[in-house]
Amino acid sequence: MEYLLPIILFASLGLAAGILLTVAAKVFYVKTDERLEKIENALPQINCGACGFTGCNAYAEAIVKNGEEPNLCRPGGENAARAIGEILGIEVTAKSRHVAFVKCSGGRDSAKRRFEYDGMQSCLAASQFYQGSKMCTNGCLGYGDCVDVCDNHAVSIVNGVSVINKSLCIGCGKCANVCPKNIIEIRPAELRYEVKCSSTDIGKITRSVCKNGCIGCKMCEKACEIGAIKVENNFARIDYSKCINCGKCKDACKMGVIRDLCHEMGAAKDLAQA
Repeated sequence: MEYLLPIILFASLGLAAGILLTVAAKVFYVKTDERLEKIENALPQINCGACGFTGCNAYAEAIVKNGEEPNLCRPGGENAARAIGEILGIEVTAKSRHVAFVKCSGGRDSAKRRFEYDGMQSCLAASQFYQGSKMCTNGCLGYGDCVDVCDNHAVSIVNGVSVINKSLCIGCGKCANVCPKNIIEIRPAELRYEVKCSSTDIGKITRSVCKNGCIGCKMCEKACEIGAIKVENNFARIDYSKCINCGKCKDACKMGVIRDLCHEMGAAKDLAQA
């Protein structure tokens, strides 16, 4: 009996605990919306944050619980938008495709260097050492942090500068997030022309450190009849909401800083494969 009583006691306690847990599970049960898991599966699950949320699961939850816009996933594009629309029973149209763009053309043959960097081959590490080896402190360092994070192999280093393959880029923004110089921008894919420079120094200084730098001469601004490009802080910026791809700014740029991206993408792809 001295062994039997403890066994019965522990068995009774276990049974009671089991009953209490079962009751608690029933009382506190929260019904899960089955659409949540379906939407999570419709998203690419790369957790890039381009939608404005911490990851695909957080975005799916925001759609189901808070009525968030269901077409914010850039990497998922049309496929994700269509699938989410079918789950929600509404028509969802994907937003325009976006791609990354590197605002620098200061390669080895054009940008001057202050010293040869021989440390960790990382843009983040190099930028912490006197802001990098280039005399232009706004230029691409070219060590490929952006290449390392791109799951689609859309980024390559050509002549010491990061270049985006537009046909492979899904606009997730991972490359932009790791760039310590903040010179990678996510912009509408249909836009054809862009300023391939990020220098905000006065023209004389910019030209002294890089042959491909914008000098803020405002010739592009004067040529644009719809006011889609402005020179601010010694640097030309295109207003994507106004640009109509006419190319007048490119023709007016005597320094060759404004580039035709359709031509640039094809040439960069050939160089990367060479």
